[in-house]
Amino acid sequence: MKPSREKRRQNRPDRPSQQSHRMEMSAGADRDPRKAVAEPAPRRILSRRKGALPEENLPLIMEVAPNEDYALIDSGAGRKLEQYGPYRIVRPEGQAIWQPALGAKDWENADAVFTGDTDEEGMGRWRFPGEPLGETWPMRHDGIDYLGRFTSFRHVGVFPEQASHWSHMERLIRSARRPVKVLNLFGYTGLASLVAARAGAEVTHVDASRKAIGWARENQEIAGLADKPIRWICEDAMKFAEREERRGNAYDIILLDPPAYGRGPKGEVWQLFEDLPALTDICRTILTPQPLAVVLTAYSIRASFFAIHALMRDTFTGLGGTVESGELVIREKSAGRALSTSLFSRWVAA
Repeated sequence: MKPSREKRRQNRPDRPSQQSHRMEMSAGADRDPRKAVAEPAPRRILSRRKGALPEENLPLIMEVAPNEDYALIDSGAGRKLEQYGPYRIVRPEGQAIWQPALGAKDWENADAVFTGDTDEEGMGRWRFPGEPLGETWPMRHDGIDYLGRFTSFRHVGVFPEQASHWSHMERLIRSARRPVKVLNLFGYTGLASLVAARAGAEVTHVDASRKAIGWARENQEIAGLADKPIRWICEDAMKFAEREERRGNAYDIILLDPPAYGRGPKGEVWQLFEDLPALTDICRTILTPQPLAVVLTAYSIRASFFAIHALMRDTFTGLGGTVESGELVIREKSAGRALSTSLFSRWVAA
């Protein structure tokens, strides 16, 4: 965000693993490579809970349509053409195995093109066909201002498909009509945290990258939300959650946006299939007596959403509510095709 992992990108070629969205922003860039990797912590002992499974709603496909802030203009032949605020951007997209609907002129009219290594974890560079552009530019989501940024791993600081989760979370916060505490794990550049804070929640934002935390703080200032209660914490997500469990701290909404693989700031190793069951188990224990939701998104993994759906139902056995699972997709502007970006599963209280 680059140790080894599967070479082929799976559900979301554009989404970083913890190396991708953090290697230039966190694990590799922030750590001294001469330091020893942290000793692995004792593995949490898990047992299946007794009680009734939550209700289920699946498959649920949540899509983001083109809007004035962001649009997937066209896609195909392993690429996608997007509109981020004032700029048209071309990036690799391994899942776009169809052919572009627009002609070459539309694609050539891009302001920025990511070139170089097409592997998700490979570094590359941006080419600017017209005038050179700065590293950052102003962006907006639903009235919240923030900065887009050209990074060496093709990412620009926001994942538009997450807007479906953000709007759902905002509705839960506003309709609760009481103080709400939100924990945003693997929070990256902070858009979800800003949406929650604007809605009136007290937010704790956790990310392993000092650079990502710095970018998120900058976004808070740009959004005019500096007075909102957001704690910005640079720490390994698992270690933070374990500490909150020991301290007895609790949250009404927990967001989980983990990578497939990565390292924390002190060399902690994260492997999604090995570590996610323990982390979701901890998340259950740090919910308030009247929780609202736990939202999990999974990128770049070789799995069906049924896998994380079953995990979430087992984890929240006995708490009632509903587990909703499926895919996040972006609706294309040119031909109306849907580009799948990730799997998700969320437990929502009754």
